[in-house]
Amino acid sequence: MNILVSNDDGFHTEGIQTLAKALRGAGHQVTVIAPDRNRSAASSCLTLTEPLRVHQFNPQNYAVIAGTPADCVHLALNGVLDSPFDLVISGINHGANLGDDVVYSGTVAAALEGRYLPYPSLAVSLVGKGAASHLFGKNHFDTAAQVVLELLPKLTKNLLPARQILNINVPDVSYNELKGVMITRLGKRSAAAEVIEQQDPRGSTVFWIGANGKPIEDGEGTDFYALEHNYVSITPIQADMTAHQSLQSLQETF
Repeated sequence: MNILVSNDDGFHTEGIQTLAKALRGAGHQVTVIAPDRNRSAASSCLTLTEPLRVHQFNPQNYAVIAGTPADCVHLALNGVLDSPFDLVISGINHGANLGDDVVYSGTVAAALEGRYLPYPSLAVSLVGKGAASHLFGKNHFDTAAQVVLELLPKLTKNLLPARQILNINVPDVSYNELKGVMITRLGKRSAAAEVIEQQDPRGSTVFWIGANGKPIEDGEGTDFYALEHNYVSITPIQADMTAHQSLQSLQETF
């Protein structure tokens, strides 16, 4: 397949480079286009008020200067790159994209930009046990890459309805520790931790966004449950945010 690879952690990070190397090693044509810096939690933000610059390292590797993940894929699919792509893979993300995370996730947003392609686009994340687990110790990006390689032959043009993608979260363990794959729904988190107020060296007040909230809906069938039990979670998600179950009651009310 001719595959476009992007992420939100940045072009030089281990996750995206491990994925690109594995895909190329399996015989796929791979083009990497990703932000030149960490743009985590950028969601589907597009840069509309400033020009974007694309730095080409070589014919298959590009970085978008100050661009968002959605910028990267949007540019690649709308004329900056000549090649027609079969698939977009976003990742491997350094950390989870579970439950409500997908609303903020730049990883998921990059995949959503590819949802018009004939094949389902993939968002892939490596999930450790702690909030900052990807910063310490051994990270099994090779495990997530192997999961992707085994999934690709199963992708077909009619696997999902148009404009849906697959959100894949892989436990940060060795491949032989995985128990299998679960098809899941998104769980839910509690509200995020309160913002952290601090003083900078010049005495001005600054704020840090707090950590993710704790899972509050993580029972069997959810993505949280799968990861907790060392299963790969695969969740189909879509850009249509219409609350269809509320349409009838609102029509009756208004």
